[in-house]
Amino acid sequence: MRLPTAEAITALHARVLGAAPPEALLVQTDTRQIERGATFLALRGKRFDGHAYVEEAFARGAVCAIVDDGDAVPEGRSALVVRDTLQAFLDLGSLARARVRGPVVAVTGSTGKTTTKQFLLGLLRGAGRAVAATPENENNEVGVAKFLCGLDEGDERVAIVEMGARKYRDLDVLVAAAKPDVGLLTNVGEAHLEIMGTRERIAETKWAVPAGSRQAVLNLDDAASRERAPGLASPPLWYGIDAERPQHGERAVVIEPDAVWVIDAAGATETHRIAIGFPGDHNRRNLAGAFAAALLCGAKVEALAEAVRGVVLPHGRYEIVELADDVRLVFDAYNASLSGTLATLATFGREEAERRIAVLGSMAELGSDAPAMHEKIGEIAATRAHVVLAGGRFAADTARGVTAKGGTVVRYATNGDAIAWLRANLRRGDAVLLKGSRVYKMEEIAEALGAEVFA
Repeated sequence: MRLPTAEAITALHARVLGAAPPEALLVQTDTRQIERGATFLALRGKRFDGHAYVEEAFARGAVCAIVDDGDAVPEGRSALVVRDTLQAFLDLGSLARARVRGPVVAVTGSTGKTTTKQFLLGLLRGAGRAVAATPENENNEVGVAKFLCGLDEGDERVAIVEMGARKYRDLDVLVAAAKPDVGLLTNVGEAHLEIMGTRERIAETKWAVPAGSRQAVLNLDDAASRERAPGLASPPLWYGIDAERPQHGERAVVIEPDAVWVIDAAGATETHRIAIGFPGDHNRRNLAGAFAAALLCGAKVEALAEAVRGVVLPHGRYEIVELADDVRLVFDAYNASLSGTLATLATFGREEAERRIAVLGSMAELGSDAPAMHEKIGEIAATRAHVVLAGGRFAADTARGVTAKGGTVVRYATNGDAIAWLRANLRRGDAVLLKGSRVYKMEEIAEALGAEVFA
């Protein structure tokens, strides 16, 4: 979207440097892909500084730059000098958001947000609605600002914005920029506990999305949402699975294995048959959240119910690959948290196989509770798998949990060790789960066994 320069200067409190800027700004941040006539915004990061590429941006066709250091601009070139270019990018995203017509949906949570975003995207497309969404996991300040600035003037598509947080109150600036019509919170868990410090600080950070949206979509099974919901400006739309039901006077979407229930505030229920093509209660819960958000975007319940059959899991989430000798590989290593790993183990425990082998890398950023959490994972894994391979920083804690429940555990120090054990011990009819945080690169194990996965 091209943004009026006069409005941008006011919003950014910018100082004009050099030649007069263009009447409208097409803001871009990558000199390798910059369009002729665009405005180059110089971001700073831990390992890069866009100000070092300002001259290159002009050489490639940029006509203006947005910088926080005027000395980086070649003499005579046009520039807007701001206090902080990252905040300026978000402020420009906010300008762009104000110029679209379609609803904006923000999705966040400790686990399941990317899956829920993809489910919502699939449901809306299947129901015939035009929709756009932040790509992959581009859910920080840069990703959100880039997505908003990439929308069209007067855009009528549903815009889905995934929002991720690693530090306390990270989401505040994202919500301020996106101004969501619908805010979906999947759950408040333990992800990034080591960085944020306490679960209360995690809850406060995540709550920025439902609290900052016109309408909230909340999980019936999330204690933090139940506790905080009475403080919302308007009642939320709840979602859940199976026997979960809202309290009297609340609205909800509940998904069973073959049906969706839409319950209004008076308790009246509308039911539709659905066909779900992926496993896992936790994934069904994510589907319920996406279904609820889609309803608030104006999609028809009948069309959404029909669209469920076309919804698929994103890559790296319970991705099933059939290997040679009737061996089934389950790759679920996009990331790992306590609640997410327990949910995956519950689903894996229902896989029909001669043996179930769980290869568990450790989880990351859990703080002082990490040993106890890994021991819990080990205890549950012992009841869901015939053999557990424990690796990563907290392998000893996972192994201790497996042993406590009388399970069979194998410690591995490197992915190469796990690969060697699997190659030597896999038998026809086995099922293998790979689960761990991305830092452990579980895809290396999958690829060594002959599976092509997307990490």
